[in-house]
Amino acid sequence: MTGTFVGMPAFPDAAREAVRDEVLRANLRHATHTIRDKRARAVAELEDWDRLRAAGKAVKDHTLAHLDRYLLQLEAAVTAAGGTVHWAADADEANRIVTELVRATGEREVVKVKSMATQEIGLNEALEAAGIAAYETDLAELIVQLGHDRPSHILVPAIHRNRGEIRDVFAAEMGGWGRPAPEGLGDDPRELAEAARLHLREKFLRAKVAVSGANFMVAETGTLVVFESEGNGRMCLTLPETLISVVGIEKVIPTFRDLEIFLQTLPRSSTAERMNPYTTMWTGTVDGDGPSVFHLVLLDNGRTDTLADEVGRQALRCIRCSACLNVCPVYERAGGHAYGSVYPGPIGAILSPQLRGTGSEIDATLPYASTLCGACYEVCPVAIDIPEVLVHLRERVVQGGPVTREGIRVRIRPADGHTAERAAMRAARLLLDRPGALRAGERLLARARRLRPRRLPGPGRAWTDSRELPELPEGSFRDWWAEREKAEREKAAREQAAREQAAREKGARP
Repeated sequence: MTGTFVGMPAFPDAAREAVRDEVLRANLRHATHTIRDKRARAVAELEDWDRLRAAGKAVKDHTLAHLDRYLLQLEAAVTAAGGTVHWAADADEANRIVTELVRATGEREVVKVKSMATQEIGLNEALEAAGIAAYETDLAELIVQLGHDRPSHILVPAIHRNRGEIRDVFAAEMGGWGRPAPEGLGDDPRELAEAARLHLREKFLRAKVAVSGANFMVAETGTLVVFESEGNGRMCLTLPETLISVVGIEKVIPTFRDLEIFLQTLPRSSTAERMNPYTTMWTGTVDGDGPSVFHLVLLDNGRTDTLADEVGRQALRCIRCSACLNVCPVYERAGGHAYGSVYPGPIGAILSPQLRGTGSEIDATLPYASTLCGACYEVCPVAIDIPEVLVHLRERVVQGGPVTREGIRVRIRPADGHTAERAAMRAARLLLDRPGALRAGERLLARARRLRPRRLPGPGRAWTDSRELPELPEGSFRDWWAEREKAEREKAAREQAAREQAAREKGARP
């Protein structure tokens, strides 16, 4: 991946600042509660939801296990349908490929379909550096772009903005990007949508090049699929002469029939709809219908290295529904910007450190951005066990490696914030490897239990701000067990002696 958001501190620091913003917290609380309540009702309508969830997991796991085969099959199918496939090992290569493709058309602007992959690689910034303007057409992405902001949610990038803030952004910024906002613009959603529609219409009608991502790629047919709610994406996918799609290699699925599963689970998990208002599919190029030139850029950017991790690879099953964000108590309070990545929330806490490595301060702290409550796993439509991966990544951070950074296996020193924890773990390992020392330590603690402090000193003090240290028992488990075994043996010996005595007395009778 490209770097973290510029200037982002470690997650605890960023989150501490975010929770002080009462407006942000109110916006997030209202939006996430509304979406997750609607999702719960939509999912409850399907009696076979658990089977659909298991089927989605199985399809993604099978594909990841045979990813090389399905990617080659996809390339062959796209090429046979008139498209051109490019392979990008990292963000720099992907940006270079897209920039060169746009330059070859002679155009200096592109319209964009909402795409996490292009945000991940910083494509807009790369195009701008090359003198090419990239216009976001998704309403929420447009709000973020006009506001010189960063996305804070996978599905609703402007979730941290309320209607009044959006009106102010439109009024102040639209004129600098094209058609200005109407005079006297209010904060009614219909007025805001109409202002965005008028602003974007001129861009759709003159654009010759479009850039998109894809929710799925079908290896069997070479078909790409985009799910959306507004129809702006379809305008980008049908009107321009050239279409360039940048898609992560994990988005491939084997057959067209496999889409049946995700056509049911993705809409309900993301927008709480029974089906998407707009589901656009295209296979290569067709004369007289849609773009005449199609390029597919297959993006690795750390995914192959993530695939090598038997525990962490399940993050690649993600279909970007954002259900985990909407139920996460940490995300609800901290917001998406605190995660320092285009992938916020629980999925971002396990995906970003694997794609980018844990070399930066924020990536080393993301696996700790969770209460491990498990709500994210319960709602995931492809059953990603996010808590399991979080614990796995915490172990990696504490041990200091191995990690993946820019596609290279390296060993790095963990962030300074985890030095004490790493030292504690090493001390525990040394003690547990020496039963005699452990037994002596346990007896010493039991005898000194009256001296137990109410709060831990130093770095541990924060932990005891809201927790009490457990009471120390009068004796260790080992000593209790030894005494129990001794008592059992003595009891058995007494019973045996009693039986023998009774037998002797019985034998002595005439």
